[in-house]
Amino acid sequence: MEKIGIMSWMVLALLGLSSCQSNPDSCPCAQRTMRLSCTTSVDNSGLLTAIIPPFEQRTGISVHVLAVGTGKALKLAENGDVDAVLVHDRLAEDAFMRAGHGIHHMPVMHNDFVIVGSAKDPAAVRGLQAVAALEAISRTGSTFVSRGDDSGTHKAELRLWAASKIVPAGKWYLEAGQGMRLTLQMASEKQAYCILDRATFLTAAKQVQLEILVEKDPILHNPYSIMAVNPARHPKARFVEAMAFAAWLTSVEGQRRIGAFRIDDQILFYPEVAAE
Repeated sequence: MEKIGIMSWMVLALLGLSSCQSNPDSCPCAQRTMRLSCTTSVDNSGLLTAIIPPFEQRTGISVHVLAVGTGKALKLAENGDVDAVLVHDRLAEDAFMRAGHGIHHMPVMHNDFVIVGSAKDPAAVRGLQAVAALEAISRTGSTFVSRGDDSGTHKAELRLWAASKIVPAGKWYLEAGQGMRLTLQMASEKQAYCILDRATFLTAAKQVQLEILVEKDPILHNPYSIMAVNPARHPKARFVEAMAFAAWLTSVEGQRRIGAFRIDDQILFYPEVAAE
């Protein structure tokens, strides 16, 4: 679709949101539903619980969420099993768009990845840059637990290992093959190192015996984007509803709500679009 076409859909969606707010009874989206596949971090953190209800109340569109790893979320979208996808793996997102599975790509927010571990920190990674930390973990054979599930977090971890020119393998490197919460719990039980997004760690920090050791390295930047499923590929995709949700997420109100979501007064996600 041409860029002007995308912008036209965005304008129409925003106008529709305004109409629904001023006159809910005549809202064309009323009593409609859409399916959203998303990465587990935005669901486990509680963010969706904070931002979806206001959208549903304003538009009458019910959002059904399927929270899985980014790889699975994109596969659901590729198969036409959802109407929009919200994930955090830009390389996979670009491939998804190039293949024609998506019709719209919009940055929504970002946070960062962190490396956590026990307070004892056997590899002495505290305060190091991310690549140096992985090199130290590998060199000392300190236990590291990976998601190992083709999620956005797993792919980000693999890119960090590649940057360190290390192929992680051996008894010290464990693949959980699970979601982030279970992987983090496993790392805590083993007092191991682990990479995850800050939001997920903050929501689970009181349940595990781990702490942030490596953070605020530019290589750990973690952006999230939303894409609508291409209705030319999947005619049953609810493109209007998906575009309305994308428009709302990137609107002033949507971005304000994302920035206002906190745990213990700590921001979990930073709006990507200026909401001033």
